[in-house]
Amino acid sequence: MQSQLKTTPAASPQPPVQQGMLRPALTLFVALSIVTGLLYPGVVTGIARAVFPHEAAGSLIVRDGKVVGSELIGQPFSDPKYFWGRLSATAPMPYNAAASVGSNLGPTNPALTDAAKARIDALREADPGNDKPVPVDLVTASGSGLDPHISPAAAQYQAARVARLRGVPLAKVEALIAANTRSPGLDVFGEPGVNVLKLNLALDAMK
Repeated sequence: MQSQLKTTPAASPQPPVQQGMLRPALTLFVALSIVTGLLYPGVVTGIARAVFPHEAAGSLIVRDGKVVGSELIGQPFSDPKYFWGRLSATAPMPYNAAASVGSNLGPTNPALTDAAKARIDALREADPGNDKPVPVDLVTASGSGLDPHISPAAAQYQAARVARLRGVPLAKVEALIAANTRSPGLDVFGEPGVNVLKLNLALDAMK
C-alpha cells in the first residue's frame, strides 16, 4: 500500500498595511491634535480673556499689588476678629486647593459629631455671650472642602463678636456683610452667600 504523505497548507502571508489607509489616519490624527489641542483651547482662552478677564485669570483678589487669594477658594480663619468660614476636610491642611474633597463622613459617624462639637465649642469660647443657635454651615464641611462662602445667617451670627473685638459699631459690620452678599443666579439658582475672604479684607480696610 502506498503511503500517503500529509502536507499542511502553507500559511498565507499577512497583507501589508495599505499606504492608502495609513496616510488618511495619520493626517486625521495630526489635524485633530492641532484643532483640539491647540486651536480650540487657544480660541476659547482668548475669548475668555477678552470678555471675562477677571474670571479667566482665576477671579484673583489683589491687595497692594499682591495676590491674596481667589474669590472661588476659601481660606481658614481662626482669629476671633475675623469671620470664620466653613470647616474643610482637605489634607494636609484646610482649604488645600490641590486636594479638594469632602469629609465623606456619614451622619452616624462619631468623627462628624466630634468635629461639629469642636467647632461649636470654639465659637462659644470666642463669643461667650452669644446664645443663638449656631447655623449649620458653620459646623459642617462643604462637598469640595473649598467653599469660600457662608450663609448670611452664619455671618450675622458672628457679627456682634467681630464688631466688639474690633471696637466698631455693629451697624458698620452688618453693612459690610450686606455689601459682600451675593444673590442666587438670576435670583433663582442656589442660595445667597457671603464671601468670607472678601468680607474679612473689607474689615481690614474699614476706617
